[in-house]
Amino acid sequence: MFLTPAQTMIMILAVALGTMITRFTPFLLFPDSKEPPKTVLYLGRVLPPAMMGLLVVYCLRNVSLIRSPHGIPELIAIAVIVVLHKWKENVLLSIGTGTVVYMLLVQLVF
Repeated sequence: MFLTPAQTMIMILAVALGTMITRFTPFLLFPDSKEPPKTVLYLGRVLPPAMMGLLVVYCLRNVSLIRSPHGIPELIAIAVIVVLHKWKENVLLSIGTGTVVYMLLVQLVF
């Protein structure tokens, strides 16, 4: 599909506008001088752990305990993530290292 320069510019502007709207709307709806509704505070507290749980379930959905390698690389990677996170309390470090460990295990060991 070939886009003309005008179509490309319109697409870039639409994406930029959509991004700006989603970024700025919360600040317009909930200024610092106004207390957010209890529902918004509740969702801000419970959604991050819920999303992490959802991502874990999504990542492990196709792991078979019956077929080789029986989920061993996934289990080792999860253990690395948990230990590193408890030790360093750095999400980026623990998830990044766990991903590297998993990829090395899958590509080189199993």
